[in-house]
Amino acid sequence: MGTVLDTDERWRIIDRERASLADLLEGLSPEEWDTRTRCGDWRVRDVAAHLTVAARFSYGTVLREYLRARGDLDRMIHDSAVREGDRPVDEIVGNLRSIIGSRRLAPTTTPREPLLDLLVHGQDIALALGRQREMPPEAARDAADRVWTMRFPPRPWPLPKARLVATDIEWARGTGEEVRGPIAALLLLLTGRTDAALPHLTGEVPTGG
Repeated sequence: MGTVLDTDERWRIIDRERASLADLLEGLSPEEWDTRTRCGDWRVRDVAAHLTVAARFSYGTVLREYLRARGDLDRMIHDSAVREGDRPVDEIVGNLRSIIGSRRLAPTTTPREPLLDLLVHGQDIALALGRQREMPPEAARDAADRVWTMRFPPRPWPLPKARLVATDIEWARGTGEEVRGPIAALLLLLTGRTDAALPHLTGEVPTGG
């Protein structure tokens, strides 16, 4: 059972997600911008800034950031987000709006990665702020498929040892005891946001590599 999204549709959803997230960010208070998220030490401002980097940084800038991080990709991603996150908030929102319509990708990635990033990090921001942010089921299914089949870059989250079944769209993966819920909750589970996913799921959720 594969994804139904083609490349053009992915980009249309990416543009909508960027626009709606910019709308959300525009109304935040200074305290909300500095709220810690589930992403380690990243604040809302760092997560938002991270979502603009791939579409704004040239390959030369990416290489300089990589060398600055001494070849550590995770450190490069972290540090570039924190540096960009220290920009004025209106600049962060402006940067996000400026990439609506952009088709620039980070090296070695496809449109599936920015879609996954936007969906999951959009939830990280909303959850940190106690807000509701809807996730389009077709887009969430596409992103869940991407996580399930991820080989490069290596998947940073272990797959649950269970049979995952979406209740709002046709999608199922895995073997074992059945875990059921909306595809958005299953995507959060697949990307390590277990505490946010669990209230929306039924069935035991074992994890392991």
